[in-house]
Amino acid sequence: MNDLAPMIEAVGLSKSFGAVRAVQNVSFSVRRGELVGFLGPNGAGKSTTMKMLTGSLLPDGGTARVGGVDLDGRALAPRAAVGYLPEHTPLYREMRVTRFLDFVGQVHGMGRRARAEAIERVVAAADLDGYTGRRIHTLSKGYRQRVGLAAALYVDPPVLILDEPTSGLDPAEIVRIRDLVVRLAQEKTIMLSTHVLPEVEEVCRRVVIIAGGQLVADGPLDQLSSQGGDAVTVTLVAPEETALLALSGLEGCGAPRVVSRGLGERVKLMLDVEDRFDAAERVARVAADQGLRLIELRHEVPTLERVFLERTQRARPNSASPTAVPEGLPESQGTAS
Repeated sequence: MNDLAPMIEAVGLSKSFGAVRAVQNVSFSVRRGELVGFLGPNGAGKSTTMKMLTGSLLPDGGTARVGGVDLDGRALAPRAAVGYLPEHTPLYREMRVTRFLDFVGQVHGMGRRARAEAIERVVAAADLDGYTGRRIHTLSKGYRQRVGLAAALYVDPPVLILDEPTSGLDPAEIVRIRDLVVRLAQEKTIMLSTHVLPEVEEVCRRVVIIAGGQLVADGPLDQLSSQGGDAVTVTLVAPEETALLALSGLEGCGAPRVVSRGLGERVKLMLDVEDRFDAAERVARVAADQGLRLIELRHEVPTLERVFLERTQRARPNSASPTAVPEGLPESQGTAS
């Protein structure tokens, strides 16, 4: 296959759960050898999309392809080309690591010799040497993630889809898993979902962002960042509604957006501005005139965090439901890798 040909393709993917539209007409592709960050707020439809791209969940509309072959639920070969590590790794925790991995091989219909060779390979790939005799429940969460990753690598798939592989890990384990992903990316096409934006900036050159079940951004990090205009962030001590009202309608400024909330009515707002110096003067003047305590006022340089906030906050919520679909909803639909 041409190195520039897509290894992962989402073509108009849509999926609903009852009245809730989890994913709506999402399309993107990932070329061979790419390591792409897949981002979105909670309930954006990330896990649902990834399940459709692994063949473990069939779409209501659109097509998922791996290596140019449709994942239509009938053929097993395309699904075997994808290694999937779900956010909540399905493991038999009373089993020892080697026994569990041997069981994975039996599920794949592999003979004894093939299983032994696969176990040796994935143990090395996931850095599990010295832990194969341990029962899974005695391992740290980081090493349990490695066991799940070893299972995802079992048939040596060319594509890996990783859903929050560092969620809940301590900083040292996050670094180790991140380094492992980077090493695997030398041979695999990888789609990485995470809420840790600095992690994406560290390892990915391209991101795909969805919000409200819809695609809101897709491109290289530097290009997406450069598309944003000037912006300022303002941290005030005031009721949120009061702060939003005070900074609304300022000349040369867009509508204020809440970035974060803190203790004691502390709220951080972001405004898109035409000129950051003029905007800073107007904001400071309004805060002083209305007796609002101004904690911080600064120019926002383009970052992935800013791109993420701008694109996801502009997206409208799913019209079929007053709240976004919980990411955990599709978990009951199966966790096959």
